[in-house]
Amino acid sequence: MNETSTETRAVVVEREIPFPPEKIWRALTQPHLIEEWLMKNDFKPVVDHRFNLRGDWGAVDCQVLAVDPNKTLSYTWAALGLESVVTWTLTPTPTGTHLRMEQSGFRPDQEQAYQGAKYGWQRFFANLEQVLARTD
Repeated sequence: MNETSTETRAVVVEREIPFPPEKIWRALTQPHLIEEWLMKNDFKPVVDHRFNLRGDWGAVDCQVLAVDPNKTLSYTWAALGLESVVTWTLTPTPTGTHLRMEQSGFRPDQEQAYQGAKYGWQRFFANLEQVLARTD
């Protein structure tokens, strides 16, 4: 991928989570669980499905790009002028799952969005871990 003309940045968060990929996958793809850790939504794990995430501050327009159950989930994330892609990667480990989230596509002039995402995903991950800890 040639990015010389428009250098973009990505926010990456990685965690070792003591639960199997199947359980984390449910939290990433079931609307009532997504709402508990991220935002209100009308998500479906179906390629090309368009959905919204709705927060107190506004809405995110999304479209599902890739679904590989218990392994990979990817969708576009468009909000406040930001055109980005969020990709979740789940890798089984001896003690659970290595969960990686990458949000790519931040332009140099989107410093505020970039910093906001860095902060936001840390909070979303903390919420996600709480949801996982209390759901079966």
